[in-house]
Amino acid sequence: MKTLQLSLATLCLLFIAAISNTGNAQSNLSSWTALTDFHKIMSQTFHPSEEGNLEPIKTRVGELVEKAEALKSSAIPADFNNKKVKKAVKKLAADSKKLQSSIKAGATDAQITTSLSSLHDVFHQIVGLCSANEEHSHDEHEGHDHEHSH
Repeated sequence: MKTLQLSLATLCLLFIAAISNTGNAQSNLSSWTALTDFHKIMSQTFHPSEEGNLEPIKTRVGELVEKAEALKSSAIPADFNNKKVKKAVKKLAADSKKLQSSIKAGATDAQITTSLSSLHDVFHQIVGLCSANEEHSHDEHEGHDHEHSH
């Protein structure tokens, strides 16, 4: 399981690196400062948890909630402003608060690890939705037809 988590973390990092290296996606994703700010705290708390170190999330969960709330109230860049992204952002904020409450209530390390991992998945869902929208938008500019139904 630990190897699988490390592999997933590596894939996530490579995915973000790939997005950062694609023209439009970089400018749009990086311009969403609230998402970048949330990612910073998520990274600094989630990756230590993969190694069994929950101290960062236990001591910084308030920051995570603060950044999630800021993300929820931020202006979503036009390219990504759709129902799926909005729903995922709201879930991120709600789940951050739930994690904070569970930590305050004395959740076990296993419960904290599971909740943080789920929160991390929601964050990557947002990144994935944004990059999919960016690719879709980019392809349309090139004149490609799409058979997707949204």
